[in-house]
Amino acid sequence: MSRDSMYFGIGFCLVVSAGGMQVLARKAAGAGTWYAHHVYPVLVATWGRIMGLFPFSVVEIGLYLLSVGSMAYVGWFWRKPKRVASRGIFVGGLLLFLYTANCGINYYADSFAKTAGLETGLYSREELIRLCEFLLEKVNETAVPEGYQGNERAWKAEGVQAMKGLGETYPALAGFYPMPKEVAVSWILSIQQLTGIYSPFTIEANFNGSIPNYNIPHTICHELSHLKGFMREEEANFIGYLACVNSDHPAFRYSGYLTGWVYAGNALAREDWEAYVKLQEGLCDQARVDLVKNNEFWNQYEGKVAEVANQMNDVYLKINDQKDGVKSYGRMVDLMLGYYKTIVIQYFR
Repeated sequence: MSRDSMYFGIGFCLVVSAGGMQVLARKAAGAGTWYAHHVYPVLVATWGRIMGLFPFSVVEIGLYLLSVGSMAYVGWFWRKPKRVASRGIFVGGLLLFLYTANCGINYYADSFAKTAGLETGLYSREELIRLCEFLLEKVNETAVPEGYQGNERAWKAEGVQAMKGLGETYPALAGFYPMPKEVAVSWILSIQQLTGIYSPFTIEANFNGSIPNYNIPHTICHELSHLKGFMREEEANFIGYLACVNSDHPAFRYSGYLTGWVYAGNALAREDWEAYVKLQEGLCDQARVDLVKNNEFWNQYEGKVAEVANQMNDVYLKINDQKDGVKSYGRMVDLMLGYYKTIVIQYFR
């Protein structure tokens, strides 16, 4: 057997294996949940732990090397199309297999809401207003005058600690967490309007260090939640919120409550604009400053690249059984309402 045939064969087997795993997770009841609870944690504790030994984002460096290496390889062997194609199929098959094993199957696991016994359903306008009132009060109470302060290692470690702390209440979130990593070239994430990204190829939680400070703690916890098998974005947002507001660090609590206010406030603005305007007038000056800075930061990256990235993300979410695509981000409000109707009952009487 020639090397070209060998690479083609291995790549083909990886593609077929990945496809079979996806079909099994989709069709076999409970398969995705079993995998997320029994197999994926082992991968995080091994492969994720090894990748965590590197102080930089391995996937980021790997992406640059793969891009440059691929172009150089094609340029050097362009007269040998069979060789180029066989290596391409092998690399593509390997990446697809890693994605499926470390991410794709988890989309078919039980939701965090089900795992945590959190009931969600329809909510009234009055309940939404009460939630916004609660969040507004907490934002003003926890506002950090100078945004997040601390060295790089401190806020990464605090994110891990916040998630471990939440794991004491919700066992599905307990266990080992690799240290989150700031990407070196944040511009690549910014132009796609991404605050962070989970890498299924290296099991790394990466975040955009250039975003406004108030947003960083929640982003870190959001990305770390993916390492417990919760891939749905609205649930990762909610888990990140819970980790932050239950943290011992004041800046994390502020980040969580302000993020929660943004989501709930936007929902209220769509439902009852006058009620929203009246409430947001009570927002403290620091929160107003942070939100203005946040809007200014993202406005500078609006354009075709961001639009295309958003469309690609929408397709990606739908492919992975999030049928509402990017609209599913709004479900965080339902999760917060379900949580506070149970935990903070006085605001819903």
